[in-house]
Amino acid sequence: MQVLPHRNQLTMPNKLIILDRDGVINYDSDHYIKTVDEWIPLPGSMAALAKLTQAGYKIAIATNQSGIGRGYFTVATLDAMHRKMLNLASQIGAKIDVIAYCPHGPDDQCDCRKPLPGLIHQIEQALNMSAEGCYMVGDSLRDLQAGSAAGLVPALVLTGKGERTLAKKEGLAGVAVFADLNSFVDNLVRSTLSEGS
Repeated sequence: MQVLPHRNQLTMPNKLIILDRDGVINYDSDHYIKTVDEWIPLPGSMAALAKLTQAGYKIAIATNQSGIGRGYFTVATLDAMHRKMLNLASQIGAKIDVIAYCPHGPDDQCDCRKPLPGLIHQIEQALNMSAEGCYMVGDSLRDLQAGSAAGLVPALVLTGKGERTLAKKEGLAGVAVFADLNSFVDNLVRSTLSEGS
């Protein structure tokens, strides 16, 4: 595990964190998360969201959900998954401010499918704030590339596809790596506190 780079970047103009969903907040599957029952939070992820909320951060999620475009599940099912996530987060004192998702497949030529930064721009519009200089936390290279394309600071977690992403060693120069979302948040909050002391 590496420490967060460039501690001066922790004093962000906006306290916003953008997270990938599958593999960062909940368990991922190479066969897609297709039902509400399959949406299961990773250990410690809800607690991590609560810590971010308590530290004054806005939380946004940017997630590719091509299972919709591929016909594996519907928008209504995705909405139900997100209601489950929001309810679990609320029960532990966390608030997710925005969920932006791309329903398209890789051949649809949209501007929102990561590694393109369209979802991040949607989040900026929804919150009426810039995400530049904030953290983008993901488990795949395309998450990190989307963040970098929008001026965010990428951070990799080793849950989900994170171990595979790290093993490929592509596009990770200067990227901080953490065991999981909880580890990232603990490091961020600790660094921010010491920055302000």
